Amino acid sequence: MAVTVALAIPFAGAAGQERATTPASIAPPSSPSSAADGYLDPELAPRPAMHPTRVTRSPVIDGRLDEPEWQGAALISGFRQQLPRTGLPATFPTVVRVLYDEEHLYIGAENMDPEPQRAITAGLERDFTSSDSDLFGMVFDTFLDRRNAFLFLVNPHGAVRDEQVFNDSRTVVDAWEGIIQVRTRMTDSSWIAEIAIPLRSLRFDGSKPVQDWGANFIRRVRRVNETSYWAPLERQYRLHRMSKAGTLQGLEGLRSGRNLQIKPYVVGGDSRGAQVPTSAQGTSQDAGLDLKYGVTPSMTLDATYNTDFSQVEVDQEQVNLTRFSLFFPERREFFIENAGSFTFGDVEERNYRMGAALRDFTLFNSRQIGLTGDGRPIPIIGGGRLTGRAGPWELGLLEMQTQRSTSGAAENFGVLRARRNLWGNSDVGALVQRRGAIDGSGSENVSYGVDANLRPVGNLIINAYAAASEAAGRLSDGHAERVSVAYRDAFFNTSAMVKQVSDAFDPGLGFVRRRGMQQAFATFGVHTRPTWRGIQEVAPYVSFDHIADERGQLDTRTVEAGVEVQFRPDGKITLELQDQFDRLDAPFSPVTGRAIPAGAYGWREATMSWESSRARPVFWKADATTGGFYDGSRKSYGTTVTWRARYDLMVEANYTRNDVTLASGPFQADVGRLRLRYAWSTRLFGSAFVQYNAQSNTMVTNARVNFRYAPLSDIFLVYTDRRNQETGVLGERTLALKVTRMLAF
Repeated sequence: MAVTVALAIPFAGAAGQERATTPASIAPPSSPSSAADGYLDPELAPRPAMHPTRVTRSPVIDGRLDEPEWQGAALISGFRQQLPRTGLPATFPTVVRVLYDEEHLYIGAENMDPEPQRAITAGLERDFTSSDSDLFGMVFDTFLDRRNAFLFLVNPHGAVRDEQVFNDSRTVVDAWEGIIQVRTRMTDSSWIAEIAIPLRSLRFDGSKPVQDWGANFIRRVRRVNETSYWAPLERQYRLHRMSKAGTLQGLEGLRSGRNLQIKPYVVGGDSRGAQVPTSAQGTSQDAGLDLKYGVTPSMTLDATYNTDFSQVEVDQEQVNLTRFSLFFPERREFFIENAGSFTFGDVEERNYRMGAALRDFTLFNSRQIGLTGDGRPIPIIGGGRLTGRAGPWELGLLEMQTQRSTSGAAENFGVLRARRNLWGNSDVGALVQRRGAIDGSGSENVSYGVDANLRPVGNLIINAYAAASEAAGRLSDGHAERVSVAYRDAFFNTSAMVKQVSDAFDPGLGFVRRRGMQQAFATFGVHTRPTWRGIQEVAPYVSFDHIADERGQLDTRTVEAGVEVQFRPDGKITLELQDQFDRLDAPFSPVTGRAIPAGAYGWREATMSWESSRARPVFWKADATTGGFYDGSRKSYGTTVTWRARYDLMVEANYTRNDVTLASGPFQADVGRLRLRYAWSTRLFGSAFVQYNAQSNTMVTNARVNFRYAPLSDIFLVYTDRRNQETGVLGERTLALKVTRMLAF
């Protein structure tokens, strides 16, 4: 794979871009303004609004804004900085034109830059890394509920990143894909993005003759780390904070169509290895399909038959030096899309320190469906998902069924989620789910819960839930509860939480990292913005985390003090000091042959992490930890180095080393990763990902080529090799070719 990519590089050309002069209708500034005054507080700024221009003839999407329709379009300008100087006018102006007809929304953006050839592009692949790139972007709240939205980002070479956002920035689903046509073009003093979005890619109420949409627009100039917005935002928010967005007003006669998409697939491949089930060994062929249908303007049905995920990238190897399970994120597209409708558990708020996250507890964890505990696939017969809104209610219904496999009986999974909006950005809800074998054994697990996510005033948030589980039809004492309160503004960042999880709590469709515990957490921090040269922000904080068992005896305690310093234009350094206590009721072995006896242990450790500026071709992140570790000591080092060789080639190397000395002896636990991405164009790209985990002596290689030959239609060629480096035993070797075709009506 790497050899193929290396040979292709000299012949790759620029995609979706050509050199041209600026259209005469737009006169760019000779240079960016210094913006010495004109401050506008983003928290107090009125939300902007504009009336898009309706047209009867669609513009040609060629990166040129020279048609008469664009000349008469309504304009958006006057973007305000979020970074580096919050509230001041953008020094790199952006002019946006918005048109629409009954079937499309058209966006024309001229991104002024006296040196557009210096604009940074972080890849041509779909869902490029937006934080590393110059970009123009937009987000649309099509039901004007100020909570949920569709997001599109475009970089200077025409690559697209699209996302679906739920609950006012709380949940971001980057696996969502919409149909979009983009053409970009360089001029002498700007880069232009011309965009057409078919309305059938979105969901909205087509029965309304006139409607308003929430919207915001973003511009980023990466080399100086300037980010600006049409609707101003404070630093802690992102583009999809819809409660802070502006409004597109007076959209008339929009036609949503039938909103029917059918996506069949065929796949063929060969699988070998000791970890491959006997039934899956050898050569195989299969077919299936996915279906998406807009039942109502605000309710979508997704169905899948003979579901296949052969194109999904392998999980990242992790080192686990704790006595608790690690959480692995979902990577399968069907389950990621609309995942926000089923979120329940230790939810986080962006840029708040909450003391717990979904990696600690989530009542619904889709990885329980169709995957074994170590991530091996279990065949899925099919299923369906219904998600959307009905009045003030947000609803989610999921039903899936798996086949019998070597890991167990065929199972049925059912989830029902309901959430009611309150006071604009608050909600209360409930979730009920069941997991049961269908072989007549009576094996069944039922779990349920109620939750509330409240924003009563300003930046104050309150999260709470109560959940319970039953096994085999008997009510157990399995339960979990949490209440957290947090406040974050431009200066203060503070929160407090209490949580308890009983030892018997076992939701069969969830993930629980730690049971039999009572937790209390509190933190206080501030974000100062000194006028020191080269410093953007200094954010000191302290936190206290206390975990006891169900009898109230202290199990784990962490007292932490830290400070984060952000530099100009970007980059940061973080220093942390921790005082740790942990009680072991039973011996614990972080690796085979190295046991830590039962007992009470206390130690201190210090951590420093440093991130360089991501505006440079080579950037890195490094961290180091030193201190005690139970009855011994630990030194941990980690670094990630990224080389953005060109706009179409990226190489990333990551290495983490843990040197641990215990009373039972020393050991090392290392993980190394090497990832390469190359794009021949915005439609054809490849990647290679190699990982080594010394803790399990496992080497994993995953290589993929993806050709998008039509909108949302792909050809995938995927190779995976997994083997034990110590024994030489091949765990898995798979080669798969998959072809999908999107049929939209």
